[in-house]
Amino acid sequence: MQSSKRFDPDTHYAMPGEPPRANTEHIKRRCLDVPYGSLSESQKLDIYLPDNENGPFPVILAIHGGAFMGCDKADIQVLPMLEALKRNYAVVSINYRLSWEAIFPALIHDAKTTVRWVRSKAEEFQFDPQRIAVWGGSAGGYLSLMLGVTQGLPEFEDLSLGYADQPSDVQAIVAWFPPTNFLKMDEQLEACEFLPAIEYRHSEENSPESLILGNQITKIPELVEKANPETYIRAGLAPFFIQHGTSDDTVPYQQSLGFAKKLAAISPQTVTHELLPNARHADAAFETPQNIQKVLDFLDKALSS
Repeated sequence: MQSSKRFDPDTHYAMPGEPPRANTEHIKRRCLDVPYGSLSESQKLDIYLPDNENGPFPVILAIHGGAFMGCDKADIQVLPMLEALKRNYAVVSINYRLSWEAIFPALIHDAKTTVRWVRSKAEEFQFDPQRIAVWGGSAGGYLSLMLGVTQGLPEFEDLSLGYADQPSDVQAIVAWFPPTNFLKMDEQLEACEFLPAIEYRHSEENSPESLILGNQITKIPELVEKANPETYIRAGLAPFFIQHGTSDDTVPYQQSLGFAKKLAAISPQTVTHELLPNARHADAAFETPQNIQKVLDFLDKALSS
């Protein structure tokens, strides 16, 4: 399922407009719009390195949200991740093919390719190939979880995209308000008294989840199961830090709660899960200095071994 025309976010209820670009002009060492693949113009990334420091730098792969259909690596969603430059992390912000261009699992293939790309460029950019974390919100949180839970599963790799000699495992995962089980979302929103009108529900044919999977999710339960991060929970995974707002009326908080409970039942030391009281989807509460410090403290610990 391909499209040569870029999606117009103003035509879909889930994307009321693109967020503004982040101002990164103050960052001395940056490299923008670097291709990591040749299939699509979407396969580009931005690199940000700490000022006047020498590596090797642990790497944060920043993954933007946008309902699988919009937003960009250079918009304001990257700003929380860029705070990590102050702790001598490198930040690599990625784009990936969205639902107007290619359906699942193309976005997973792209994200894994960026991990392999980072390792292949470790010497050039002073990356530490043994310390790579992913961090994203909403659809980016979903992708972060998928990178964490599918490590070692060859069906989620497309080595033809490049850097086939490099592994795509990551050493830490940060996910904000991620969807984890598509078919339960409307039921959970209803339990929270947030269920929207029928045409805006996740189970409908025009939902973000249906568009990224190429069909209405209620008609393709087997594919939905394959796309759900919950499906791949098992022992031996890297550590996860997951946060969700209790007043999220877009992705219900039960999504990350269910994921965290299932993972904790198998490997309690692997997951840290927090609910932010009264926080909504993409709430400013996630980006307070105190919360960013909490995320970075988690990454420092997770990547120290």
